[in-house]
Amino acid sequence: MGVVETVDVVVVGGGPGGSTVATLLAQSGRSVVLLEQEQFPRYQIGESLLPATIHGVCRLLGVDKDIEAAGFMHKRGGSFRWGTSPVPWNFLFAISPEFSGPSSFAYQVERMKFDEILLRHSAKSGVDVREQARVTEVVNDATGRVCGVVYTDAEGNTRRIEARYVVDASGNKTRLTKHSGAERVYADFFQNVALFGYFTGGKRLPAPDSGNILCAAFDEGWMWYIPLTDELTSVGAVIAKEHAAKVQGDQEAALRRFIGRCTIVEDMLADATRVTEGTYGEIRTRKDYSYANTKFWGNGMVLVGDAACFIDPVFSTGVHLATYSAVLAARSINSVLSGELTEDRAFGEFEGRYRREYAVFYEFLSAFYDMEQSEDSYFWRARKVTKMDRDDVAAFVSLVAGGFSGESALTDPEALIGKFRASTEALTTATTKTGGMDTDSGQRMGHLFNAPVVRSVMEEMNALQARGLSGTATVEPPLLDGGLVPSADGLSWAEPVPVSTTR
Repeated sequence: MGVVETVDVVVVGGGPGGSTVATLLAQSGRSVVLLEQEQFPRYQIGESLLPATIHGVCRLLGVDKDIEAAGFMHKRGGSFRWGTSPVPWNFLFAISPEFSGPSSFAYQVERMKFDEILLRHSAKSGVDVREQARVTEVVNDATGRVCGVVYTDAEGNTRRIEARYVVDASGNKTRLTKHSGAERVYADFFQNVALFGYFTGGKRLPAPDSGNILCAAFDEGWMWYIPLTDELTSVGAVIAKEHAAKVQGDQEAALRRFIGRCTIVEDMLADATRVTEGTYGEIRTRKDYSYANTKFWGNGMVLVGDAACFIDPVFSTGVHLATYSAVLAARSINSVLSGELTEDRAFGEFEGRYRREYAVFYEFLSAFYDMEQSEDSYFWRARKVTKMDRDDVAAFVSLVAGGFSGESALTDPEALIGKFRASTEALTTATTKTGGMDTDSGQRMGHLFNAPVVRSVMEEMNALQARGLSGTATVEPPLLDGGLVPSADGLSWAEPVPVSTTR
């Protein structure tokens, strides 16, 4: 087996969760090896992202300009044909030029390209990235605690590497989580099957909402319609468990049949052709993809992204949960390795915040799947779940944009960047540019939204921007009862400063 290597952290998996936690740890001076079993670029599902990922995590990583330069499709919000009304309705991350800002859009991405950008940035940040490295064994010390892995490298050699922590970011097919003491529990409610493929020549929604994801319900489930480029569209059907038999056999015919059941998607694809060659030429399925493990950390192992949990994709939360959990994991590992906090204290914060984010999406989606409700009921439910002191629509948009956690690292990372890097003035200039965002007001909110309500959404977003620029966004109260707060640079945890009182 040769020489045994020793590092601070081994990360298994090079997707967004793995690359994010590895980069943040390396930026903090930790020695990190990332093991990815495939050679990037590689195919991955999950193309629709949230603003919290793009304008929060990607800026904290320092990869936001690379993402911007990739030319991904802008996503101003989402469009839904859902509920009791047959009329499609929109939600927007922003609505008018005077209130819009850098966080008013996200991207639809080809994950092959997006994931590779993050992985290559990890390598530039000091992570030892090793592709075609397949983990075959987890190593335990004399106490039974996980202390490393054995893997096969690209040349077929068996190698061993030991570490203080092993981060499992190897996705929904992971075989490592049992070593943390965790067991996977599938959701009772979201027992669905997805059948999906790719098309060229599909129609687009009217500008400026042409980059929006379209989600449309029909009798057996719902369909997604994601414009990845001007020509390429990802189309998928999410089918309830009781209809799963309908995806067996001829999958081409099954997908066409579901499209035919969903009038609005059928119309969008009237002149389209399914891609039948190359990476996007395969019709794929995925099932049982809503679950959570009984533990997210333990025994020297930390679970992030799909290795820990996954929720139904109707609001595109997969990459958000993966990258958010990676930020939390990096903070906890840094805090323990630096000797600032005990393992239970640091990772208790990680698990508490992670489960809170997962739970709020789960509860809200449970209500959203009740298709007999009106759209107004969804917004009311969002306010109830988030317990936000704001109007219904504002709560809905904050939730589905990934801003529910209230983390400054997600909603406004400029202040963190300013503390972490040397050139504050240059970085502030770079991160406050709109990046060519369409400034057309695009007030196509139909019967659902009215101007005062939508203005309140942007007022809240702009308030976050203002707090960040003034340098006060990093002063956060504990999110959990008796919990911790992010450090000034956002890369570890700190005990909250007691609030002084005067008589």
